[in-house]
Amino acid sequence: MIGKNICEIRKRRGLSLTEVANQAGIAKSYLSNIERGLNQNPSINVVERIACVLEVDLKALLKTENSMEFSTQRLDEEWVDFVNRLEESGIEKKQIQEYKTLLEFIKWKNNRK
Repeated sequence: MIGKNICEIRKRRGLSLTEVANQAGIAKSYLSNIERGLNQNPSINVVERIACVLEVDLKALLKTENSMEFSTQRLDEEWVDFVNRLEESGIEKKQIQEYKTLLEFIKWKNNRK
């Protein structure tokens, strides 16, 4: 799971395998093995260096699918609450839809990076 998280975050940041490996002070092949799951137990020191290069908290790399699902569920609940509060404040559904469209565009743009 660590490898998959590293790979996804690295790609979102627009960094190559070589860039991350060089900045973390590890071999490119070693990082590749971690990302592909061939080395599933890298040292905490190595993971900390990778997290530093990716500019994320160490916990972000150690998250499992179950914890990510919980985070997503909680985030969804927060969005529902946020939208409810917007509606209560007098913002119309049409305005909320415009913001939703803008957020979807931002998400699409970030995924392309």
